[in-house]
Order: sequence, then structure tokens, then C-alpha cells
Amino acid sequence: MSKLRFRVVEAAFKKKAVDVPAPADRPSDFFASNVFNREKMFKYLPEKAYSQLVDSMDNGTPLNRDTADAVAAGMKKWAIEMGATHYTHWFHPLNEGTAEKHDAFVEPDGKGGLMEKFSGKLLIQQEPDASSFPSGGIRNTFEARGYTAWDPSSPAFIVDDTLCIPTIFISYTGESLDYKAPLLKALEAVNKAAVDVVNYFNPDVKKVIAYLGWEQEYFLVDEGLYAARPDLLLTGRTLMGHESSKNQQLEDHYFGAIPTRVQAFMKELEIEALKLGIPVKTRHNEVAPNQFELAPIFEECNLANDHNLLVMALMRKVSRRHGFRVLLHEKPFKGINGSGKHNNWSLGTDTGIGLMSPGKTPEENLRFITFVVNVLKAVYRHNGLLKASIISASNAHRLGANEAPPAIISSFLGSQVSAVLDHLENTDTNEVIVAGKQGLKLDIARIPELLLDNTDRNRTSPFAFTGNRFEFRAVGSEANCAAAMLALNAAVAEQLKIFKSEVDAKIADGMDKFAAILEVLRKDIKESKAIHFDGNGYSDEWKAEAKKRGLDCETSVPLIIDAYLKDSSVKMFESTGVMSHKELEARNEVKWETYTKKIQIEARVLGDLTMNHIIPIATRYQSSLIDNVYKMRDLFPGDKAERMSIRNLEIIEDIADHICFIKEKVDEMVEARKVANRIENEREKAIAYHDKVFPMLDEIRYHIDKLELVVDDEIWTLPKYRELLFIR
Repeated sequence: MSKLRFRVVEAAFKKKAVDVPAPADRPSDFFASNVFNREKMFKYLPEKAYSQLVDSMDNGTPLNRDTADAVAAGMKKWAIEMGATHYTHWFHPLNEGTAEKHDAFVEPDGKGGLMEKFSGKLLIQQEPDASSFPSGGIRNTFEARGYTAWDPSSPAFIVDDTLCIPTIFISYTGESLDYKAPLLKALEAVNKAAVDVVNYFNPDVKKVIAYLGWEQEYFLVDEGLYAARPDLLLTGRTLMGHESSKNQQLEDHYFGAIPTRVQAFMKELEIEALKLGIPVKTRHNEVAPNQFELAPIFEECNLANDHNLLVMALMRKVSRRHGFRVLLHEKPFKGINGSGKHNNWSLGTDTGIGLMSPGKTPEENLRFITFVVNVLKAVYRHNGLLKASIISASNAHRLGANEAPPAIISSFLGSQVSAVLDHLENTDTNEVIVAGKQGLKLDIARIPELLLDNTDRNRTSPFAFTGNRFEFRAVGSEANCAAAMLALNAAVAEQLKIFKSEVDAKIADGMDKFAAILEVLRKDIKESKAIHFDGNGYSDEWKAEAKKRGLDCETSVPLIIDAYLKDSSVKMFESTGVMSHKELEARNEVKWETYTKKIQIEARVLGDLTMNHIIPIATRYQSSLIDNVYKMRDLFPGDKAERMSIRNLEIIEDIADHICFIKEKVDEMVEARKVANRIENEREKAIAYHDKVFPMLDEIRYHIDKLELVVDDEIWTLPKYRELLFIR
């Protein structure tokens, strides 16, 4: 082991857990202490302003300027009492992260001093410089104007000394430049469409809420080892490295005892998250070594998404205090499990009904089946779009490998729900008997009262029904959940609108309401049957079968992204009011450009490491072997020297072959990049990077990993997998 690598690894061995002072109170006592929630609103706002703000949060009612001023005054008073000196509009630009510009609560008082000031105008809207945020051509670089606008439905919070106000981010001409604005529109669309359908069964329902429960997987590595791996530092993943002799094959890490240092990190992370009102609940070791998971209690979808972005930021900050770096890349290490962010999604009503939960009466079960079938139909109609919503340069490494679902969207339902749908599909009668107040007697199989666990689980299914929700397992660990959630909710909203129009048409023709619902459901079950698959998604047979069924089987990331601009996708987004054709075109430009840049960075990093680390180290070791051969020939007789040198000669030749291939491929990769960089069209450039540059990364890596196995460990400078993957 090289001296540098030895010192880094030794330091990692010696690190101990950082003491985390336990809060004096129970979690329930300090939960949301840094959040301007309804409790704080009630305390710091005038009664009228409080009522109007709550109405805006619950029903989307616009706020007038007087109310905004009153809210700003109360919010400022609370924030200053909490030690805040600045405020910021916190938003989600199209770069997968968050953004913020801090301003102090100060204005000149006209007397040579300062006073703390924060008005409703500053609360509602700001104008940050938008020139450097991805826009996909919606605005020119020299037109820097963009607006952030307050989202009252997500409460303000304090991080360090700054009051953070969740906002949307839009262009000067009104198009969205973020993830939150279209997500809010999608949630409103599914609310309206779902209310119209659920009113067939429950006329008292006035609102339907989309819920999200994310499961955040992540890796931890020692900070010193991380710093000694430029590929991890610059790309988030290892571009080289032979797998460790022991990794996850013994399955001894999953749900195992949490290492002491990691436990200390988790404890502080949870405390900070709870202060921000994030209801974290579950923590455990994941399958791969150094891999872990954090999951909260379900929340309203927009708030849950904000909280996930906050948690990822907290992870990065808190991990460094414990001598770690958190890796959110979907596939930081080759040959072991990648990290996902399973999005558990469901719909519920303002009356407490879970629309994805079976009930106790036939009518409740028909309502349940109605929503399950409509979700399946939406996923079937837009399976390519849903795949595009979760695809990225990094998530493409994970899909279809080691526990992750394949890059073909299908839905697992489990035996009980599948049996009900099969029975309904194959039943010809629409007979519905209403027997007084005894309820409806429907000609469908009754679902057993296993309300939460009436299905098994299928880890190979990208979109699985798991009892009272659908689990969108294909979402990547570093993704913004909003990309998948806005596509899913908009697709479901469109399908529910179609369903209602078809049912209403049959009712208008004189058919009984429930008979009409059954007839349309039967049609939709048959039409969407291709999306239903309960088998092994990893099998080659399924890939062939999926293609026969007409499902989207594309694997090229740039081509998968095309799904956003399919006629069906554009029509869906425009009809639901979520995004315009112009906004979709812009987002695709951003996605293609982002893909290109990520592969470009990886190629540059790999080329630099190859020429500055790998080849010099391999050449040095090769030279020492050559020197040894000459010394053997000087020391021993000819035949004996040849016999004793034969192994060294084989290694020398082996190293030469690997070095030659690596050098040729790196030169070829540089030329391929130059050719691709001259392409002006972002889509075509992304395709060139995918087809011509990206494959070379693995080809070069293969030969680097072979060199790692033969080169003297004492001179290999980069930390190896056996050192990176096990917490000391």
C-alpha cells in the first residue's frame, strides 16, 4: 500500500463516533421547532390574517396585500426571536438541487441607522438573477429576469440564521423554470379529477390529496478516502475499481447492527430533521456495505418533496461533522446494489377515505377498484413518459441491476387484486342490485379485509401495488421526486377525466350509474392489461414479452427523454394545465444538455486519472519487474534465469497490453468528445455522447481494474473498494 493511501486508510480506522448531545426533550417536544407551522401562525398572526392564510393553504384562495403584510410581520417577529438575521426564497431549479439568495432583515431608518424590515411584497415575490439557471431556451442568457413566488402550502422554516420561504420559480414570461410550479399544478389537477370520480360513491368529498412517502437510500464513505478518490469527488461515483473479495454476497449487512459512527450520524441527522418538521421514522442498514436508508411518515406530496430535498441537504452537512461524505449517486460502486428513492404514492380524501385501500362493503371495494384500474390505465398509456420522468445519466446505471427494477415500466398487483380484476374482466353481466340500506351487491369478487397487506412484494417491479399505495420503485436516489410525481399525478388526472366522461355518457344514455362504472372498468382492465406483470422483471423472457405487449423498452437515455414530446404526453400535460408544449421542449433541452455534461465530466475525469495516476503507476511497477528480470539474468545461469523470470515476463507483457489499450481508447474517447462537442443540437449531441463516448468508459475501466489486480499494492495510490466499502 502506498504511503499516502496508508495514511488515509489508517486515519479512517482511527476515527471514532462524534458525540451528539441528546436534546433535553422527547422528539414530540421539539418537532417542527424551526418551522413556521400553524401553531406559530396562530400565535404570531392576527386572527383574520391567520384565517385567510389557512384558507389559502387548504383551498388555494389568493391572499391580498394586507394579509401578506400581516403574515410577513408575524413571520419576521418569530424568525428574529429564533435568531434569524436573513431571509431567502428557497426554490427548486432544473438542476436537481435547491437554490437560495440570502437578504438581511435590514433597511436604512433614514437617521443613519438600520431597522429590521420584512414586508408582504418581499414575502410574496422576489427577482433573483436567473441567467445561470437551466432554462432550456425559455430565456436568453442576457435576459436574467426570473421571479420566485411564495408557496403558502409549504411552511417557512429556519436553517442556521436564515428564514427559508418555499417558492416557485418562473420566467419573466410566466413559464415555469422549476419543479415545484408544475408539481403544484399536477396536484391540483388530480384533486379536481379525483373528486369528480369519488363523488360517484361519496358525494361529501370536497378534496382529494396526493400523498408521498419516500425511502431515501444512500452510501457513506470516510471523508479522507473520499478526498483521495478524484472520481468520487468530481462525479459522485467510482469510474474505476475492482470489486472487493467480500462485498454483499453474504447478505450480512442488510438490517444488521448499525456501526457506531453511522449511528451517531443518523442520530444528529434525525434531530435536525425533526426540528424542521420532517417526520423521519425508519433507519436501517441496506443491502450493500456502507449503504443505509432513511424513511419518514407519509405526507402531502408537495410538502414531502420539500422535505426530501431538505433531508438530502442535511445529509451532506451533517455527514461532514462525522468524518463522512454521503453519496447519493444511484450507482457509486460497480458490482453491488445501487441506491433508489422508492416513492410510495396514494390518494386520500378530506373525509379520511384512502382511495387505494380496499373496504368492507361492495360499494367501497368498487370505489377502490375504480381508482386502482384508473391508475393502471394511466401508467399503461404513459409508461414511456413515466420512465422518462425517472431516467438520468446516473439512474441508468442502476435500473435493471442488483435489486433495482428494470428500465421497462410495469405494475405488480399481487394475487388477490389480480384475481379480482381477472374476475371483473371476464364477467359479462353488469347487474347491480340495490337492497334497501343493505348496500350494493355487485357481481365482483369481494376483496378480503387484509386492508394493508393484501399483496406480496415484487422487488423487480418498477410500479408495484403494496396494499394501500403504489410504490414507484424506479425513482433514483439523487433525483428530485417532483419529476416523477408531477408526471404520475398529471397522467392519473387525465385518465380520471376520461373515465368520468365515458361513465357520464353511458349514464346519459339511461344506464344505471354503477352498471356504467363496471362497464367502463371492464374495458379499461382489458385495454391496460399489458402493463400488469407479476413475474420476474429481470428475466430475458420478460424483456421479449414486454416488447410484444407494446411497452416502451428503449434503453438509451437521450431517446427515453423523447417521451416528453410525444403527442400523447403533450396533450396530457396541456389538457391538465400542468405544462405547455414550450415548457416541455425547454425541459427536454435541459435534460439532454445535463446528460451530455455528466458524461463529458466523467470522460474528462477518467482520462485525467488514467494519464496522471494509472499509467504512471503501472509503468513504474512494470519497470521494477523489468529491472528484476535483468538482475535475475545477471545472477543465475541462462536457462534457470529464464525459468525464474517467466512469471515476471508474463506480467510485464500483460501490463503492456493493458496500458496500450487504455492509451489508445483514451485518445479515441477524446476525439469522440471533440466530434460530439461540435454538434449544436442538444438532442443529437446527447445521442452522440451516449452512443460514442459513454461505452468507452466501461471499456477503459475494464483494463484499469485488471491492472489494479497485478500492480504492487504499495504503489497503488487510489483507495480500493475493500477500503472504501467498510466503515471503520
